[in-house]
Amino acid sequence: MDLFNDLFLGFSIAFTPTNLMFAFAGVFLGTLIGALPGIGPSAGVAVLLPVTFGMPPVTAMIMLAGIYYGAMYGGTITSVLINTPGESASVMTTLDGYQMALKGRAGAALGMAAIGSFIAGTVGVVLLMIAAPPLAEFAITFGPPEYFALMLLGLTTLASLTGGSMIKGLLMAVVGLTLGTIGIDLMIGAPRFTFDNVNLLDGLDFLPVAVGLFAVGELLFNIYRPIRSKPIKAKLSGLLPTRQDWRDSSGAITRGTAIGFFVGMLPGAGATISSFLAYATEKRVSKRPEKFGTGVIEGVAAPESANNAASTGALIPLMALGIPGSGTTAVMLGALTLYGMQPGPLLMSTHPDVFWGLVASMYIGNVMLLILNLPLAPMFASILRVPYSILIPIIIGIALFGVYSVENSLFNVGVTIVFGGIGFVMRLYGYPPAPLVLALVLGPMLERAMRQSLQMSLGELDIFVTRPISATILAFALAAVLFPFFVWLRRLRRERRGDA
Repeated sequence: MDLFNDLFLGFSIAFTPTNLMFAFAGVFLGTLIGALPGIGPSAGVAVLLPVTFGMPPVTAMIMLAGIYYGAMYGGTITSVLINTPGESASVMTTLDGYQMALKGRAGAALGMAAIGSFIAGTVGVVLLMIAAPPLAEFAITFGPPEYFALMLLGLTTLASLTGGSMIKGLLMAVVGLTLGTIGIDLMIGAPRFTFDNVNLLDGLDFLPVAVGLFAVGELLFNIYRPIRSKPIKAKLSGLLPTRQDWRDSSGAITRGTAIGFFVGMLPGAGATISSFLAYATEKRVSKRPEKFGTGVIEGVAAPESANNAASTGALIPLMALGIPGSGTTAVMLGALTLYGMQPGPLLMSTHPDVFWGLVASMYIGNVMLLILNLPLAPMFASILRVPYSILIPIIIGIALFGVYSVENSLFNVGVTIVFGGIGFVMRLYGYPPAPLVLALVLGPMLERAMRQSLQMSLGELDIFVTRPISATILAFALAAVLFPFFVWLRRLRRERRGDA
């Protein structure tokens, strides 16, 4: 009964006119952003984060979540129509989606992608509602050593799995932890790395750093290395699937949803890996694997269901444990701190309105996404007709104005521009920004948990390994660091055997 009471509370919050309006705004803007190749949900959430400042936390989180899963579908439009994925999770959709468009079935591909995303998103919300509360209830018994281990796990998993290089990810996490030490030491009250600048006494604000790295850096990279797109020629008709389409896609949607949700829960795995796994699985179980890549509808349904379910699954570690599962949820984790909330197991008990309002709004948002995208896909695709040389400076201007408007601080605008330049260089050389931003957010909490733990143990480090839960979590963190090394070692052995 508690579950239904909580869900009723959530719907009573989500159905208020203000929250409905911002849920719609989030879904609409997210789809629009997702349709722009190269920008993606992380940059979209970062650009629009300042807009949410001043809103009630639940309204802000409803809008950010709408942008997140709206962008996941928006990437599908360009994947199908111009063979250019809006973001990395839509790469697999291009293989069969674009081939369907060439055969005059772009409408069917977009229709099935929208329906698959709706089913996967709705099932994902049901699983989120069932899985997150007991996980948070278990984690609420954690003490400082367990919190320290939990945050370390979040950092190591995201650093080792985000992007192509574990070393680069870990390096960015170290940089983020170092930046997190700037400001007044909460234990002894001494300033650290402030260089007599009063703007740094409270530390580096999360907002200008996130907007600079994720939004400005990504947009500058798009100016430097623009994505060329061909004019849209596909006709959109027959958006509703035929009976044969349903027969071909029902299994793919079911398997894609399951794979996407469970992979999405793993910190660092995210929607991209889940869409690859779903497509590979579908090809393996199919009775016509040789047809994949030539325009089969299950090749669209499986990855689209998976990436949408993954975006919901990633909210479980975020809301229950305070560990983000992707770059976008890392930005959302920082947003929670901006709204004055402490991410982690206590979030659901101290702010049940935020969690249950968000859950209920996702049911509504998925319906909005379906209604919006079936008839309006051509309109979203038409934004590609605006040249990037016009569009990107406008978006950067909006982002900088948004950062300034939060505190009327030119210092923060300067920080955004500096980190925008750093983000551009990082993007150029393949350094992922998510571990840096995550470490900046978690760093102060990690330090506080470590120092409280050492005070409890009178300086003895064994407190982290003598408590069973802390030791288990640390073992997972160690495995996350070592896993890419073992994969590399195994590949090296295979290559040597091949040479021999």
